[in-house]
Parts: sequence; structure tokens; C-alpha cells
Amino acid sequence: MVIMMTVIGFITSINQQFQAPIQSAYLHSAGAWTNSFTTLLIFAFFLSYLVLGPVSSRFVERHGYKMTIVRGLLLLAGGILLFVLSALLFMHTSLWITLSETVQLPVSYLIFLLGSFVCGAGITFMQSSVNPYLIACTVPGTSAVQRQNIGGVGNSTMTMLAPLFVSMVIFGGVEDLKDVQIQEVIVPMIILMGVVLILSYVVKRLHVPHIEGTTSSEDAEVSFKTVWRIRRVRLGCIALFCYVGVEVCIGANIILYGQHDLALSYNTVALYATLYWGAMLVGRFVGSFLNRVSDRKLLWSTTLLSAILILIAVVTNQPYWLIAVGLCHSVMWGAIYSLALKELGSLATRASGVLLMGLIGGALLPFLQSLLADLLGGYHYTWLLVVAGELYMLYYALVGSRFKEQQA
Repeated sequence: MVIMMTVIGFITSINQQFQAPIQSAYLHSAGAWTNSFTTLLIFAFFLSYLVLGPVSSRFVERHGYKMTIVRGLLLLAGGILLFVLSALLFMHTSLWITLSETVQLPVSYLIFLLGSFVCGAGITFMQSSVNPYLIACTVPGTSAVQRQNIGGVGNSTMTMLAPLFVSMVIFGGVEDLKDVQIQEVIVPMIILMGVVLILSYVVKRLHVPHIEGTTSSEDAEVSFKTVWRIRRVRLGCIALFCYVGVEVCIGANIILYGQHDLALSYNTVALYATLYWGAMLVGRFVGSFLNRVSDRKLLWSTTLLSAILILIAVVTNQPYWLIAVGLCHSVMWGAIYSLALKELGSLATRASGVLLMGLIGGALLPFLQSLLADLLGGYHYTWLLVVAGELYMLYYALVGSRFKEQQA
């Protein structure tokens, strides 16, 4: 399961780091809405969580954890193939869609967006299996949050390396994005697709023990309604919406912020993204040893500190403070998930699918931030949107996650 977490982190981060190169290669005729169209790449990826979250949880109940992971890996390979086809189409054709007098988009860009959605679909299936399994399995001397953080170490390691992989390996360390050639993604993506297919075959051959009492045989509609009535699950879905949204806002949009507002080179801002994800790696490694700190205390303290650090970044207009937020973000996922699923028993799998719907925040908040950046002429004050997300998670830690099972 830890290996699956590394795959999830690597693919999610690669998709985010494609923003700047895709903007340079595909969106030079996008007019004043360049940032908004750029962020649609992330929107398409995380939209799959909303669309397929409940579907993936039902798949777990019917086919088990192992086959859900295999299905996710196959979808992932299909999404990567679409990236390759997009680059090939852009190289050999000149098909464009005209939206207005000032906005034109290549068809290959739309195919790339579709590939991003399919990759997100694969990750959704993997998440719906990996997360509840890590929480429900029994490992002596560990808590659910610790196991989540141990998996998160692998996730964050690959998430940290992905920006360097995109900037240095795929695009050869170019300083100026004008030099980016989209065909450079073809060979690395074909290799990556091959690795994913091999991994799916290996997983299919493995024995993954089923954990009794973690799935339900109830009718899907009734089961969903039952879970949605649980207050801490419902509010936890919103908390994950905010968490993934603010995490991606910093991890992805710090690159656009550094380029457009601070006039920094692509390699420099890619390093900033790497340092942010590296801070999350350090935080998750440390968090794996914090077995005496409660989930609630961990969440309220880190969300409060994150809000303060982001406000300092806004006042000083320095991105370094945003990098430091990675330390705080590192433990939030496990804390929110654990608080929401605590003592749910047979409803845990269904609740996990409901929570995954909240990951649409990774689509909406970065897109809204970039839309505001286009309207305001820069990203500087858009970081206040991220502060708002941190404050909601603070509310969830202090109030929303407490055991009040009354219906809405």
C-alpha cells in the first residue's frame, strides 16, 4: 500500500507541474485568460474525484481492494497514453478551436485535459482502496494516523521529486519556457506507462488480505444516504475539499506566482515547488512518530500555523513562507481522514468514497485562484483564498469533527 501511495503522489504532482510547460506550448493564443486555462489541467484531474468517488467505493465493495487498485492502474496507463497522443497530434496537425477573436485553443490541449481526467480517475480508484485499508489494517504499535503518515512519506518523496523530474528530465532543464517542446514528453511518458502496466500485473498476482467489517453489503443509495447523515463525515468531506485545494494552490500555483509576479526562472520556481513538497516529506516523516498527539490537536495546531505563515507571505510578498506551510500540510490529510472515519466499522468504505468527493477542491480552489489572478493582475492577494481554506479546517478540528451524529 505504501508503494501505491508513492505512485499516487508522483502522478498527482507530475500533472500539477505540467501547468507551466503546457501554458507555454499550448496556450500562447489563450488571450487574457491564460492562467485560467492553464489551471484547467488540475481541474480536470481532480474533477474525477467528484464524479467517480462513490463509484470507486462501490467497486471496492464488489471486487475488493486488490482489483480496485488494478483498475486504477489500468486507467492511469490510459491517461498517460492520452498525454502521448496529445503531443503527437500537436506535432503533426494544426487543429485549433476558436472561442473568440482573442482566444484560440489547439485540439491537442483538450486531449491533454482528457488525459488528465483519466489519470485522476485512476488515482481515485487507488485512493478509495489504499486509504481505508491503511486505517483499518492492524499493525502493532501504530495508530491509524501513523500508518497514514508512513504511507504519506512515500507519497511525499515522489511528490517532491516530480517537479525536478518534469523540469530536468522531461524538459531538459530549460531556463526559458519558450524553449519547451511538447514532443519531449513522449518517450518519458511511454516509459512511465510501461512501468504502470507492469505494476498492475504484479499487484494482480499479489495476495491482499481482506479486512473483515470494513465493507457493507447494503444497497448503494441507502448506504450513501446513511453515511452522508453522519455530521463529521459530511463536514470532513468539506475539510478535505479545503485541504486538497490549499495544498494544490501552493504546490502548483507557486510556480505561476513566481514566474508572473516575481519574474523568476522556471528552474527556480520548480525548485520552490520541490522544496514545498520536500517540507511535506519531512513533516510526514516526523508525524509518523507522533503517536501520543491526538488527531484533533494535530489538525488545529497545524491549520492555525499555516494560516499565520500564509498571511506573512502576503504581507512580505515572499514565497519562502509558502514553502514552510508544507510542514503543516504534511499531517492534515491523515488527521482529517482519521477523524471522519473513526469508529464507522462497515460504513468505512462507503464513507471513504464520500470523502473522496471532497477532493474536487483540488480542481476548484486552484482554478478560482488563477481566475482571481487574471482579474487582479497577479497572484499576490489571491493567497487570502488559501487562508480561508485553512480557517475552515481549523473549525473542523475544533468543532466539526466531534461526535454529533444528528441528521441534517
